[in-house]
Amino acid sequence: MYQFNRQVSPIEGLPAFCVLIMDLYFTLAGFVVGLLVGLTGIGGGALMTPVLIVVFQVPIITAVSTDLLYAAITKCGGVANYYRHKMINWKVVILMLTGSLPGSWLTLNFLQQLDDRVQIESLINTVLGVSLLLTAAAVFFRTKIQAASIALGDSNKMAVFGKIRPFVTVITGLGLGVLVTLSSVGAGALGTALLIICYPRMRMPEVVGTDLLHAVILTSVAGAGHYTMGSIDFSLLFYLIIGSLPGVFIGSYYGVKLSPTLMQPIMGSVLLVIGTHFIFS
Repeated sequence: MYQFNRQVSPIEGLPAFCVLIMDLYFTLAGFVVGLLVGLTGIGGGALMTPVLIVVFQVPIITAVSTDLLYAAITKCGGVANYYRHKMINWKVVILMLTGSLPGSWLTLNFLQQLDDRVQIESLINTVLGVSLLLTAAAVFFRTKIQAASIALGDSNKMAVFGKIRPFVTVITGLGLGVLVTLSSVGAGALGTALLIICYPRMRMPEVVGTDLLHAVILTSVAGAGHYTMGSIDFSLLFYLIIGSLPGVFIGSYYGVKLSPTLMQPIMGSVLLVIGTHFIFS
C-alpha cells in the first residue's frame, strides 16, 4: 500500500515575498472560480482542480484531495438557502447516498491498496479527464436534457421506469461516488443532469437543492478519506476559500441577469478542452 506523506505546499521553501505573492494568486484563483460558479452554477471541482494542476502545478492527488474539502465548504451556504425554502427532496438524497457513500468508500480502499504513486496519479488523471468531458456534455445539453425528460415524463413509458427509479437512483449515486472520489468532479453539473433524467417532474430549484446537499455530504466523506491518506494541503485550502466566498456571492448576484444560452456553450467548451487535455496528457 502506498502511504502519502504530508504534501509539500507549493509555497514552502520560497522567500517571504514570493510566499505572499503565491498566497495572493491562490486567493485570486479562488475568487475567479467562485465567481464563475456563481455565474454559471457549474461545480467548483470542474474548474478548481484543473486550475490547481495546470496553472499552479499542484500535484494531482493534492489538487483533488484539497478540492474535495473546498467544494464541501463552499457549497454549504447554498444548501442552507435551499433548506430554508424547502427545496430539498430528502428521499432522493438518501437514495443517492445509499449508492455514493459505499462507492466512495470502495474507491478510497482501492486507492490505498495501490503501491505506486505514479500509478495512482495516472488513474486519477484519466478519470479526471473523463469526468470533465461528461460534465462538459451535461453543460452543453442541459436544456435539451431537461426538455426531453419533461416530454418523457408525460408519456406512459415513465410508469414503467417509475418502478425501477429507486434502483436507478442508487446506481447513479454509486457512479458519482466513484467519479467524485477519484477526481473531485461530477457532483455539480453532472449530478444535476442525472437527477433531471431520473426525476423529470421535479422542479429545477428542487433538483439543484437536492444535488447540492448530496454533493456536500459526498465531498465531505471523500475529503475525509483523502485526509487519512495525508494528501490535503490545508494552507492551500484556506487561501482558496477566502477568495471563493466573495466570488460566489458576487457571481450569484449577477448570474441571474445572464442568459444560460450564452454561458453554457462557453463553459462547456472550456471543460471540453480541459478534459481532452487530461485524457491525452
